[in-house]
Amino acid sequence: MASTHLSVRVDESTLERLDAEIMRIGRTRSEVAKTLIEEGLRMAAHPGIMFRSGPAGRRAGLIGGPDIWEIATAVIGMKRDGCFSPERLAEIATISLDRVGVALRYYAEYQDEIDEEVRRRDESSERRRAAWLREQALLAT
Repeated sequence: MASTHLSVRVDESTLERLDAEIMRIGRTRSEVAKTLIEEGLRMAAHPGIMFRSGPAGRRAGLIGGPDIWEIATAVIGMKRDGCFSPERLAEIATISLDRVGVALRYYAEYQDEIDEEVRRRDESSERRRAAWLREQALLAT
């Protein structure tokens, strides 16, 4: 994706907070500003969505609810089992049907990105499980 230069004026306190964030996470001012702008645009387009930091990086989630990748995992499993319905998803995720709609609309728009996150998490989980099984085999001998 091509990028274009953008010059923005911010007050000193905003710049200080931005600089504190770049020091905390070890990224450039430009990278952090670009991330925050993109996330802000996504939140404006999808009210009810927020972004969280974690060991695997930033990820989208429902405000006060699960991450979107968790919703996607449930959708994928339910579709595989032939039992998907928004109502059932609301019940499983213990969220309202309206919030299911928010999550599904976000997932639909960013499906490739979310599916990649699910895939990475599945691979990581499988690596941890394989390591645990190797450890258990050593303990059993």
